[in-house]
Amino acid sequence: MLNIDGRNGEGGGQILRTSLSLAALTGRPFTLTHIRANRQQPGLRPQHLTAVHAVATVCGATLEGATINSQTLVFQPQGAPQGATYHFDVANAAQGGSAGAVTLIWQALLWPLLFAQSKSHVTLSGGTHVPFSPPYHYLAQVVLPLLRQFGIKATLELKDWGWYPAGGGKISAVIQPTTQLRSPTLTVPGTKSVEGIAAVTNLPAHIPQRMANRAHNLLVEAGFAPTIQPMRERGRGPGAGIMLWLPNGGFTSLGRPGLPADQVAETVVAQLLAFTRSHTMVDEHLADQLMIPAALAQGTTRYTTHRLTRHALTNADLLRQWLGVSIEIDGEEEQTAEIVVSGVCFRRDNND
Repeated sequence: MLNIDGRNGEGGGQILRTSLSLAALTGRPFTLTHIRANRQQPGLRPQHLTAVHAVATVCGATLEGATINSQTLVFQPQGAPQGATYHFDVANAAQGGSAGAVTLIWQALLWPLLFAQSKSHVTLSGGTHVPFSPPYHYLAQVVLPLLRQFGIKATLELKDWGWYPAGGGKISAVIQPTTQLRSPTLTVPGTKSVEGIAAVTNLPAHIPQRMANRAHNLLVEAGFAPTIQPMRERGRGPGAGIMLWLPNGGFTSLGRPGLPADQVAETVVAQLLAFTRSHTMVDEHLADQLMIPAALAQGTTRYTTHRLTRHALTNADLLRQWLGVSIEIDGEEEQTAEIVVSGVCFRRDNND
């Protein structure tokens, strides 16, 4: 039994999700105490509880403390991850609906299902574009292309939009099994091409057009060649946001009542420019999210990021605890950094 203190590092839900993934992969049980201790509402919220039940389902785990607001969880896998058809809905944990991020649940499920014996079809219902989590387009346009360099074969599709607070979104995923990941060679993106979308649901069409136009003009002034598509969609509730991406970097700004569309666009462009002017390899969120596949892979993965976050430092500590992996970080928090991960060469047949 691995004992983990949820107060460590950033003290949020990532400690839970990484532990769920690695427990299902390795078969090792864990007890997590002080869950999300550093958050305004500590304990398991609907998104986190859904992730717990989802990962428990794929490896037949027994649970203690799997309730809303619980701050202690005991998770004991009973078998290897099983590829199958799954459907998980955050609303089932929220008793009436929630915009909990389905993208974060997908991240918790991805790693165990990659090493299952058969293909998985997963449908997740909840929030697809919500604050403090990667939106669907970040996963589809930025994360998945990078993961394919590790040998990962997976697809994602947006079925319905789900903004905060109404939720009601849906994504579907297909995850092909693998036996082993390989370390890629990452480089600094040299392109001046930027793609993106400016989207709203249940709001006037001029809003996405204004976001797209403002972002386009700012990027052209900075020497980029942008292609930004304004979109007006339908959803359970109103929502607005703009997402930009280029190789190894994705940037998001969400609207809210009273915030001008131009300002939403200016925020996302500022994020992109901060990354590209740093001449580093991956954005701050990828620096964190690449650690799990790099730790599992055969070989050494080396990359630089323009901003070292506490999330990344916490994930590194947790992976060292779970896998005994070597992760070297040269840089200070909130500054540029180089990360070198020497993978443990995890194989499915190690634990069958």
